[in-house]
Amino acid sequence: MVVILYLCKKTRIMRTIEFKSKLSKNSIHIPKEIQPELREADEKNIRVMIFLDDSNDYADLTLKQVTTEQFLKGYSDSDSIYDNY
Repeated sequence: MVVILYLCKKTRIMRTIEFKSKLSKNSIHIPKEIQPELREADEKNIRVMIFLDDSNDYADLTLKQVTTEQFLKGYSDSDSIYDNY
């Protein structure tokens, strides 16, 4: 998982801090080297974006798409007589 924090006051100008972490019991571990920067930002508004590693889901999806495409390549118009049964 990659977490990106945007720090700002009341302007639209934001500074980003990016780090990798693990999600555990709905909590995100913030690395020690990032923590001092966040202490400086105490009481500021932040925007958090979380990017989850879905590489396993993507591989499954790709396999399903390829399988479906290959199956449909073998389908011809003459097979449509079976669609009504």
